[in-house]
Amino acid sequence: MKYAVRAAIFSFSALLVTAMPVFAQENQPSPADSPTGAIFRWINFAIIVGLLVWAFGKAAPVFHRNARDIAEKIAEGTRAREAAEKQRAQAQAKLAGLAKEVAAIRADAKRGAELEVERLRELARNEAALIEKAAQTEIEAAERAAGVELKAVAARMAVERAEELLRKELTPATEATLVHTFVAELEGSPN
Repeated sequence: MKYAVRAAIFSFSALLVTAMPVFAQENQPSPADSPTGAIFRWINFAIIVGLLVWAFGKAAPVFHRNARDIAEKIAEGTRAREAAEKQRAQAQAKLAGLAKEVAAIRADAKRGAELEVERLRELARNEAALIEKAAQTEIEAAERAAGVELKAVAARMAVERAEELLRKELTPATEATLVHTFVAELEGSPN
């Protein structure tokens, strides 16, 4: 960039220096109309063309470097655009498949929920059956216990009733007869 600026300043300065004599001779007869003036015009033209060629020759590498940088940036931008388009296409493909995936997930979730509901129902049935079986076993045990207790109460009441009856019916004369009968049986037994 520095070279291009220097070359432009140098070219402008050279142009001003070569044009100075023209501005200095305003009211005098023009020496340009003479044959020497024509030669100087051609020499000035050659110098200016030479200076311009030299300046552009010095600035050419800068222009080439700038052109190469611009070409690289354009290529990089193209690659970035292609990568972005590829990502966009992939995202659109994923979005297109997203509805199907959501439907599949919902169907799987529904099937899973139905299986879970059925499993819970079966578990509840099994628990109810176990509870019913345990209750039935407990009822049977309570019935047996009640039966045993009832027999014990009945036996106790029978004994109490029998004692009461015996007290009422057992008089001293009856008691003496029973004792004599028992003793007679004992005497008649072989032991």
